[in-house]
Amino acid sequence: MTRPADSLIIFIARILLAILFLWGGAMKLLGYAGFIGYLHSRGVPYVQVAAPVVIAVELLGSLALIFGVRMRAIAFLLAVYAVVTAVLGHDFWNVTNAAQQQEAAVHFWKNVAIAGGFLLLTVTGAGRASIDGMRAPRGGLRG
Repeated sequence: MTRPADSLIIFIARILLAILFLWGGAMKLLGYAGFIGYLHSRGVPYVQVAAPVVIAVELLGSLALIFGVRMRAIAFLLAVYAVVTAVLGHDFWNVTNAAQQQEAAVHFWKNVAIAGGFLLLTVTGAGRASIDGMRAPRGGLRG
């Protein structure tokens, strides 16, 4: 059981993590052709399948974060997603230009740090300020 202050902090963390993925998913959807081109340039296989899956993960994952739905499972999925996108999209070890390598390294470690935040949500759950929190049984006498 979490204290009200803990739930507020968990709620703020969920919102802050959701902003990044909501924005990213929306920009990918609005610039779909450019996103498809980017995936092709990265050598992603099955781009016509991968692109909608990525957008769905980002948009639906963001909504699940905001509302606190199935938080432990969603947070774990988003942690894995953040690491996979770090490895596939920010492979600084393959970049030869020093400035681009530095930028890719920053984005790689940013994704790894975001995965850490998601792993914390996997452990803590969504807190009381969530749909999960409303579904959770409360202590006390029932009668």
